[in-house]
Amino acid sequence: MFDGISTQLLLGQVLIGLINGSFYAMLSMGLVIIFGMMHVINFTHGAQYMLGAFCAWLLLNYLGIGYWPSLVLAPFAVALFGIFLERVLLRPLAGLDHLYSLLATYAVALIVEGLVRIQYGSTGLPYDNPIPGGVNLGFMFMPYYRLWVVAFSVVTCVGTWLLIDHTKLGAYLRAANENPQIVQTFGINVPKLMTLTYGFGVGLAGLCGVLAAPIYQVSPSMGSSLMIVVFAVVVIGGMGSIIGAVATGYMLGIVEGLTKVFYPEAASVVIFLFMTVALYLRPQGIFSGREAN
Repeated sequence: MFDGISTQLLLGQVLIGLINGSFYAMLSMGLVIIFGMMHVINFTHGAQYMLGAFCAWLLLNYLGIGYWPSLVLAPFAVALFGIFLERVLLRPLAGLDHLYSLLATYAVALIVEGLVRIQYGSTGLPYDNPIPGGVNLGFMFMPYYRLWVVAFSVVTCVGTWLLIDHTKLGAYLRAANENPQIVQTFGINVPKLMTLTYGFGVGLAGLCGVLAAPIYQVSPSMGSSLMIVVFAVVVIGGMGSIIGAVATGYMLGIVEGLTKVFYPEAASVVIFLFMTVALYLRPQGIFSGREAN
């Protein structure tokens, strides 16, 4: 059945899937941090990813600030927006049903995307490749920039996991999630900690947007189309599992790439098939409960 499929084609699709999986993993990780620490389903995440890309584009085209400074400046700007959003919108909803924060963040996402579309239109805007050239791997030509994205994504995901699970700050965050009253007795400002957590999570989305800008055209809809997949990744991995989000993101990126080889018609739905099976066999997520809490 698969005799006509070459090893080169398979390896090429694995690498392409790994690149897509890098974005799935980083975005899913930000979502899991926000949900795991704050119990907020952040539907604004896709818009914040898009804002990261647009911030990088604006810095380049209006201020002449290139890609490398934008890796810091754009996520910082998105994080500040997230902090403002948490203080003004999410904090008053903290004691209510999760549905309220879900609907509120979804409304903000629609507003942000609509405002950007009014100002810049729906057509994608190009962003210059900061690392031109590539390397011939024998079975495909791999651009240097895409290799950089994969490497940077892995380092960021591992570093964030270490920060949350193996540092005193991460211990405070987990404790504040379980019993905020006890944490406050140690003199820790729990509301401020939650605000910074939300800012950090959406900052990861902004960082991912900067990484995506040279690969995908910068457009208002770039986040909304991707977030459907990312939410599926989070559900499969486990809503509170950072390891689950990262591992599932990379895994499903590769699965999606291989599906394009063996059965291209199913490439757009294979992740959702995985989600359906995962919900049936392990509703809490395949990695839930397999990491330190």
